[in-house]
Amino acid sequence: MMRVTGRQSKPLLALAACALAAGIALAACSPSDTGGASGDVESGPRLEVVVPGSAFHGVHGLTVAPDGSLLAGSVVGQAIYRVDPDSGAVNEWIGPPEGMADDLEFGPGEQLVWTSIISGLVRTRGADGELRVLAEGYPGANAVAFDATGRLFMSQVFQGDALWELDPRGERPPRRILDAPGGLNGFDFGSDGKLYGPLWFRHQVVRVDVDSSEMTVVADGFGTPAAANFDSKGRLHVLDTERGEVVRVDTESGEKTVVAQLKPSLDNLAFSADDRLFVSNMADNAILEVDLESGKARTLVEGKLAMPGGIGLWEDEGRVTLYVADTFAYRTVDASSGEVTTVRRMHAQSTEELDYPFSASATADQVLLTSWFSGTVQRVDRRSGESLEMLHGFAGPVAAVALEDGRLVVAELGSGSLVVVSGAHGETRDTVLGELGGPVALIAAGGTKVFVTESAGTLSEVDIATGAKRVIASGLVAPEGLAQLADGGIVVAEVGLQRLVRIDPTDGSVEVLIPGLPIGLPPPPGVPPAYVPTGVAVSADGTVYFTSDLENAIYRLRVL
Repeated sequence: MMRVTGRQSKPLLALAACALAAGIALAACSPSDTGGASGDVESGPRLEVVVPGSAFHGVHGLTVAPDGSLLAGSVVGQAIYRVDPDSGAVNEWIGPPEGMADDLEFGPGEQLVWTSIISGLVRTRGADGELRVLAEGYPGANAVAFDATGRLFMSQVFQGDALWELDPRGERPPRRILDAPGGLNGFDFGSDGKLYGPLWFRHQVVRVDVDSSEMTVVADGFGTPAAANFDSKGRLHVLDTERGEVVRVDTESGEKTVVAQLKPSLDNLAFSADDRLFVSNMADNAILEVDLESGKARTLVEGKLAMPGGIGLWEDEGRVTLYVADTFAYRTVDASSGEVTTVRRMHAQSTEELDYPFSASATADQVLLTSWFSGTVQRVDRRSGESLEMLHGFAGPVAAVALEDGRLVVAELGSGSLVVVSGAHGETRDTVLGELGGPVALIAAGGTKVFVTESAGTLSEVDIATGAKRVIASGLVAPEGLAQLADGGIVVAEVGLQRLVRIDPTDGSVEVLIPGLPIGLPPPPGVPPAYVPTGVAVSADGTVYFTSDLENAIYRLRVL
C-alpha cells in the first residue's frame, strides 16, 4: 500500500493512491468547495481540508543570499528555505535536522552560518556546499553576524545569555565577550565597527564594543525588541515584536521613529542590496516586504496556521469550533467554514498571556493550553479568549484535561507521570501514576478515568482515583492525539505509520480508518518525540478532525 512518507508528502496524490489500494472513497477539497457537506459519497471515509497548509513551520531568521534570493530559517521545521523575493515561491534548501535555523548570515567567500537554538549548535555551509558544525554546547544559540572584516559573533538567548566571538573556521575556541547582557537578540554591525542589537529582556537597543566588551544603551522604551539591522544608508531599523512595529533609531540621539505598523510576533529582518526590507512573522508563517517610505507592507508568503499541535473541540447548537494550540499562537477555527481567528500571539503580550502552546483541550467554560517548552498549563476562557491563569512549574507538560469535578489531570513528559492538579490556583499537585513511556495525549473517559497515549506504543485507561492502569492496546507506532467516538471507539493518530486508527476500548482491536496521512514531523536530535503532537478531535456526528504537522494544516475525516 502506498502512503505519504517523510517531508515529501503530496497529500492529494498520495491519498488517491491509498484510495485505490485500500478500496476506500476519499476526497481532498476545501470546506469552501463542499460547503461543509459530505458531497456525493454516501459511505466510506471522506477526507477534506479544513484549513490549508503553509510553507514554513514558523519562520525566524532572514538573510539575503549573494544571488538575491531570501533565505529563511525555521526552528521547529528544522529547515532553511530559499524564497523568491518577487514571487514568494518557497523551496526547502537544507532540511532537518541540519537546517534548524533561528538566525543566519552570509560571510566572506559565501560562507553561510546559522544557529540551531534547540540543539545548541552553530552550523556552517561553505561555497562548496559542505555542511559542518562550527561550535557546539551553546544552549540558546541565537543571533549571528559577521563584521566588515569577517569576524564572526554569536549570542545565546532564552537558554543562555552571553555574547561570543567564534572562529569562522572553527579552529580556535570561542571567546566570551559579554556575560548576561539581557537577551542580545538579532544584531548587526554599524559602519563604526560596533555591534548594535536589542536586549529582549531589558527593552533596549545597545551598542557593543566587541574588543573592550563595553556595552552602552542607544535607545530604550521598546515593548520587546527582537532584531536590528542597518540599511545601506547606515540607518538602524529595529523590530518590536510585542508592538508589531518597525522602528528607525538614530544611533547618536536615540530618537525613535515608527516607520511601519505590522502585526505582533515579528522575529527578524533583512535588507537587500537595494534596500528592500523583508520581515518575518513567526505566528503567521509570513514574510513581508515593507516600504520604508509609506510604511505599507506587501505579503510575500503567509499561512493561516503556524505549526498546529493538539486541538480541542466544542459544539454550541451544532456549531463546531476547534481550539488550536498553534505553537506561536492560540487560534480558533470554525469547522464549517474553515475561518481561522487568532486569539493570542506569542510575544504580543507577556508570557502570562501565552507561552508557546503545543496542545489544547476544551470544556464548556475553558480551554487548557500546555507547553512542555515552558513547563506551563494555561487556563483560557473558552468564549472570550481571556487568559484566566498560568500554572507554572510542571515537568514538560504535554497534555491536560479537566475532570467533571474541576480538577485537572496533566501528563508530564519530563517525569513520565500523570499529575492531578487541584486547589484555588492549582497549588496542590499529586502524582497518581509514574513510569509512563512518554505520555503524549489525554482525554477524559468519564468519572475519575482518563485515556492516555504513550509514545512507547500504548493506549491505556487510568483511574486517577487509584492509579490503576489498564493497557487497552500495545504495539502501536508512536501514537499521539486521541478522541472518542459516540459508539465508544477511540480514534488515535498512529503517527509512526502516518495513519488514523480506531481502537475498541473493550478488547483493544485496531481498525485502520485511513492510511497515508501527512503527519509525523521528526523531532530534533535529543528532543522527545511528539514535541509538536498531532491533535485529534471528534464532533457529535462522528467527524474526525486532525492536525498535519508536515503541512501546517487541519483535515477532517467523515466516517458516516
